[in-house]
Amino acid sequence: MNKILLTGNEAIAEGAILAGCRFYAGYPITPQNEICSYMAERMPEVKGVFIQAESEISAINMVLGAAAVGVRAMTSSSSPGMSLKQEGISYLAGCQLPAVIVNIMRGGPGLGNIAPSQSDYFQATKGGGHGDYRCIVLAPSTVQEAFDFTHLGFYLADKYRNPTIILGDGMLGQMAEPLTIDTDSERIKQSKKLWALTGCKEREPNLIRSLYIAEERLEELNLILQEKYGEIKEREECLEEYFCDDVEIILVSYGTMARICRSVVKRLRGEEKKIGLIRPITLWPFPEIKIKEILVRLKRLKYLLVVEMSYGQMYEDVRLTVDGRIPVEFLGRAGGGIPNEEEIIDRVKKLGKLGS
Repeated sequence: MNKILLTGNEAIAEGAILAGCRFYAGYPITPQNEICSYMAERMPEVKGVFIQAESEISAINMVLGAAAVGVRAMTSSSSPGMSLKQEGISYLAGCQLPAVIVNIMRGGPGLGNIAPSQSDYFQATKGGGHGDYRCIVLAPSTVQEAFDFTHLGFYLADKYRNPTIILGDGMLGQMAEPLTIDTDSERIKQSKKLWALTGCKEREPNLIRSLYIAEERLEELNLILQEKYGEIKEREECLEEYFCDDVEIILVSYGTMARICRSVVKRLRGEEKKIGLIRPITLWPFPEIKIKEILVRLKRLKYLLVVEMSYGQMYEDVRLTVDGRIPVEFLGRAGGGIPNEEEIIDRVKKLGKLGS
């Protein structure tokens, strides 16, 4: 294993290459441009294909074509560019094709700005395109996780024949941290894709499509998809607990925002305050079961405080999960605004004396 210094964007790109990604199509947009430039340099070295497409729409449909022939394929973009990819992502889900799509979020709505944000949560987790479909959504909070979760993303995409989204933000994409590269991961290994369009001289033809004119056939596809999504939800929910024993208040946050919340927990723990952190790692499937288990376990818990770089998107999933068992409060900023430690501590203290 080697340790090197990379940015989050570079870690995602290198993670994809080492996971066996051999097709990348993208279109430049800040703050994810380093993924494009890194893939442009590295893909020829591994005999892969790099294409700077003429648009985000072209890029996602090129990925669909590569995925259909069994190649591990990836595209990346940032918030407005992801909006343009939504039809293609729905096609990927409808065709049951594995692919990894990276979104390094920026401020919005509209063209917004290039500052970090988490305002694409709804788009990623609720299915930003048409139809009853879901994407697996992973939220790294460190450069190491940006690398590791890209491996995991390709593994899960192949396992369930489903698009997977790596959801980061401009802060994670641009920051540099030491990264340990493990090339022995089981997730790198690929099994043969018997469904792929690889020519049919020695087998029956495969058919990949999402167009079903007959209503009963399209409903049949939808039922197959819903069964798959149920299996993903049952098996793949994931979160991290941080000081979640005998606490009175828990912060709930994901991605780089969770790093700030972790620092808040450290500071308040130093003052002997009973506070912890829940960090969802899978945003879809949202870790409902695991959060409910925590609520049952913690008898003294008084509040959850959801902290986001948005105006309350994951907050809705937390409230639905808690279902009125305890109060759920919210603190958020958007458009490039980032709640800082002092803001979070002030809100925590306003919720009441801790440890009393």
